[in-house]
Amino acid sequence: MKAPLRSLLIFHFVIYIFQFGALSAPNVLFIAIDDLRPALGCYGDTVAISPNIDRLASQGTVFKRAYCQLAVCGPSRLSLLSGRRPDTIKVWDLATHFREAFPDLVTLPQHFKNNGYHTRSIGKIYHGSGVPSKDALSWSEDPIYDSGRKPEWRYASPENLAGTGLKRAASEGVDTLDNTFVDGLVCDATLKALDTFKAGQQPFFLGVGFRKPHLPFVAPKRYWDMYDRSDISEPVSSRHPKGAPEYAIRTWHELEGYTDIPEDLSTLTPAKIQELRHGYYACISYVDALIGRLLDRLDELGLADDTVICLWGDHGFHLGEQGLWTKANNFELSARVPLILSVPGQRTIGSSSDAIVELVDLYPTLADVCGLSIPDKLEGLSMKPLLENPNRPWKTAAFNQYPRMFEGLRHKRHGDVMGYAIRTDRYRYVQWKNWKSGKIESQELYDHNSDPDEMNNIAGNPEYATALSQHQKRLNAGWKGALPE
Repeated sequence: MKAPLRSLLIFHFVIYIFQFGALSAPNVLFIAIDDLRPALGCYGDTVAISPNIDRLASQGTVFKRAYCQLAVCGPSRLSLLSGRRPDTIKVWDLATHFREAFPDLVTLPQHFKNNGYHTRSIGKIYHGSGVPSKDALSWSEDPIYDSGRKPEWRYASPENLAGTGLKRAASEGVDTLDNTFVDGLVCDATLKALDTFKAGQQPFFLGVGFRKPHLPFVAPKRYWDMYDRSDISEPVSSRHPKGAPEYAIRTWHELEGYTDIPEDLSTLTPAKIQELRHGYYACISYVDALIGRLLDRLDELGLADDTVICLWGDHGFHLGEQGLWTKANNFELSARVPLILSVPGQRTIGSSSDAIVELVDLYPTLADVCGLSIPDKLEGLSMKPLLENPNRPWKTAAFNQYPRMFEGLRHKRHGDVMGYAIRTDRYRYVQWKNWKSGKIESQELYDHNSDPDEMNNIAGNPEYATALSQHQKRLNAGWKGALPE
């Protein structure tokens, strides 16, 4: 072989093996943020002050159309970490662990541990309390701050600290240090962990779970002061979607119960609504500052070029839109999540993708970009090709679901009626099925071209009969039918 050709081939081979860290196993910084909808500057939110998350976005890919599988934290997180969908792992509520149905399942962090990684959990990675918050097989050492319910980690004002119960005021802004609250403690512990990993020899998979902007909307006062409340928009609409079935718009009773919140949320005053929305943004900026400290430490330690960073929200959130608060439904605002992925050596950085992706895709994606095998029977798709070409054809639909009881605000297990939803390029379709009989109790269809806020259920409109029929078929075909050819 001639020398110039041999040199050219060697050059391309070196570029190839360095791409996505193939010469040495990259680290993984796996950042979970509780209750965060895509209210970030990098998602086009003009109110949010999120310079550090935006900095991460400039170093990777922003997935603008990412969706969770069930919009409450336990089932969403267990689906992501198991790489399977809720019906497969039989987790639909906050009390069930997937190991009841799959005792030998290998989780995402467990897969990394089995392949030579040191895996750690700091903060909320699994659910924040009870049996579903634990999974010893996933970690190389015991998690810390996986439970964060101490009152002194949730509140700082004398009035709230003197109260009783988990729910005191729904918001608070006291002039105090970041590490007064559990998220600040999580950040401090993560910085120490990174120092330790720098001195070690093993690659690491470090799960870091921040609880804000989960209720209560409590953050140090300086983060509240970053915003002028008059600049924060009011909810697009305070009424429920026209024609939506009762199953779709039932409250989950999460905001209710705080001492300053009425039982009937329709009586919330405009001033209280804006206070809550202000608090939500303050919490976003608080967590953003903590994430900035993590990114800075990666740079200081020389780890940034060898670390995959994955930032994700476990589900979306309502702040009064559609007459709803928090999550626990099938609407776009609850199902859509922020997702940012930065991989050393990826071909495009500072890019965004409009491809439809799902949180269940993260397991195969992280394994793929780190050079690990992708286990059989995962129910997601590696997004690695989208890091190379963010605009390539991809999935035609995302799938999420939410159960209801015939009566009562919160469900148990699969409930009496399961709402199965798909989000396609133009539409959101929901089919509410009786769990025992399989009978379709009601349907929803929303056209995002004319109704991006999902305020009018057009499932009964004869003009949309063809679209309704098409989406019934797409839903029945399941997630495999939505995969790219």
